[in-house]
Amino acid sequence: MRKRQLVLALTTAATLTAGAGLVTALPAAAAAGCRVTYAVTSQWPGGFGASVTITNLGDPLTAWSLVWSYAGGQTVTQSWNTTLTQSGPQVTARNAGYNGAIATNGTASFGFNGSGNATPVPSAFTLNGTACTGGVTTPSTSPTSQPGTGVPSDAAWVDSGQWASWTNGGYTLYNNIWGAGAGTQTIWARTGTNWGVVANHPRTSGVKSYPNTGKTLNRTLSSLSSLTSSFNVTVPGSGDYTTAYDIWANNHAYEVMIWTNQAGAVGPIAEQYDANGAVPNVRNLTVGGHTWNVYRGSNGANAVFSFVRTNTNAGTIDIRALLNWLRTNNWWGDVTIGEAQFGFEITGTAGQSNFTVNSFSLNYS
Repeated sequence: MRKRQLVLALTTAATLTAGAGLVTALPAAAAAGCRVTYAVTSQWPGGFGASVTITNLGDPLTAWSLVWSYAGGQTVTQSWNTTLTQSGPQVTARNAGYNGAIATNGTASFGFNGSGNATPVPSAFTLNGTACTGGVTTPSTSPTSQPGTGVPSDAAWVDSGQWASWTNGGYTLYNNIWGAGAGTQTIWARTGTNWGVVANHPRTSGVKSYPNTGKTLNRTLSSLSSLTSSFNVTVPGSGDYTTAYDIWANNHAYEVMIWTNQAGAVGPIAEQYDANGAVPNVRNLTVGGHTWNVYRGSNGANAVFSFVRTNTNAGTIDIRALLNWLRTNNWWGDVTIGEAQFGFEITGTAGQSNFTVNSFSLNYS
């Protein structure tokens, strides 16, 4: 089990303004001035999250393109509410299909994750070719969370309800506290793919919760030409939990669990057990870009297939390859894939503990 990687959220604000200018090359009204707020929202070993807000001080825009350059070798890895590309140090963020219009004094916001150090922050921006120039300021105090809660101060959604849910960017998050003897749990999210929970569950037997994000596919396996996912998480150094995908098929007749890490007193459902716990049906299976031990069993309500690998906090998985392996080996047929979820299955925590999804994606066609 890897040692706990502490997520440090900070706000490094860069506020920049510009005077008059005219751009005629873009299919949008010219920006006579602009202000950009660039905020580093979180950091973890090897990466960071950031949010950007554009304020249009000029004529109304019907489309926008914001450009900046990094001086520290940073690389953008994932974005939301924008189409973001990078060439060397230069990054270009373009509007999505639904947020291209910015009225005079109106705003547009987007976010992204990146690899490397969060600093130095960009020192100059251009909006539709018009420079937004000014000074970069760093607050002397940067709140990392809402006091006493462990919830980031810039969270867009916070809820402690047992079945609380929130939809953002095509993903639906669930707090999902379902097990007997559960303690307290608060879910928070900046987006549908950057979120976390603050949990305090007793270390008694039985799963207490499965906070997760995901999508509903409702597609037959044979109709899928691709189903891939990437994840990056930060988990506690102690407790009883897994980081896992939960994929349901044929109206919950089948459950596929894909474990990317596990800690403490947890184990997969299996047909056989020995002194070391569950006995895999297949050992060291390489499929979908990883190597797994594979288990099959039943929880009394549905069949459960579990793919378990050595612990990792980040990776990319070809999920379709795993599901097709089950079909090829006659564990199931051409099933209909319903929900595809990713989160933390928590049995118990060592006091108040933080679980964070730094970035996540689930794509299919």
